[in-house]
Amino acid sequence: MKKLLIVGYGRMGRVVEALAPEYGFEVAGQLDSSNNAAGEALTAERCRGVDVAIDFSSAAAVCANLPRLVALGLDVVVGTTGWQAEEAALRDAAQAAGVGVVAAPNFSAGVAIFDAIVERAAALFADQTSFDAWIHEAHHAAKRDAPSGTALALERAMTRGGYPRPIDVSSTRAGSIPGTHTVGFDGPAETVTLTHATRDRSTFARGALEAARWVRGRKGWFTIRDVLGLRDADGTRGQWPVSAEQES
Repeated sequence: MKKLLIVGYGRMGRVVEALAPEYGFEVAGQLDSSNNAAGEALTAERCRGVDVAIDFSSAAAVCANLPRLVALGLDVVVGTTGWQAEEAALRDAAQAAGVGVVAAPNFSAGVAIFDAIVERAAALFADQTSFDAWIHEAHHAAKRDAPSGTALALERAMTRGGYPRPIDVSSTRAGSIPGTHTVGFDGPAETVTLTHATRDRSTFARGALEAARWVRGRKGWFTIRDVLGLRDADGTRGQWPVSAEQES
């Protein structure tokens, strides 16, 4: 079995741990803020024999962890929110190390496909000037960022699709909602809505584990679209801009 290091041992890290054997991984260790402050635990000795790391930590921790992980020759799957301002430097570090990194706003296969559908819908509504567009997302009360990274990625997908008018984006934080994203197009006498609803956070863990299995032996910076082999309408691989978010 390949050896997996879990970086960030909160709710998502524990789900990854529970599901890892199904994907052919043996968990080699779990690191969090209590034993990996500023990435100090990521040493050659600690990571000896590890094949890939999945990081569900925090934005600040990703910026400390990822350069150390790739310098040690580990492939990495990133499932954390809020570090995109440092993305260029992290990409450079991964490229210099010659390893593979998969980072995505959301590791759900359904959300990746939903993103592609939304992009196409935006293209179809682009010239329908009587229709306005909106995005609403709802998550559990403990989720820190609003709007979600996935909502922002959907907004970018609509722009890529050619939708030229303002897109209203709103958020709800309440209870234990795992995650719901709705895109709507509203005209004078009718409304079209597209919705993705998450029932179980395990979808994010399964997607991350699939990405960890896929990235082995590859070099470069990838998204969940690469893992799933999704292509745009013109036949090219879609590039989902990274603002990595999971519902952790």
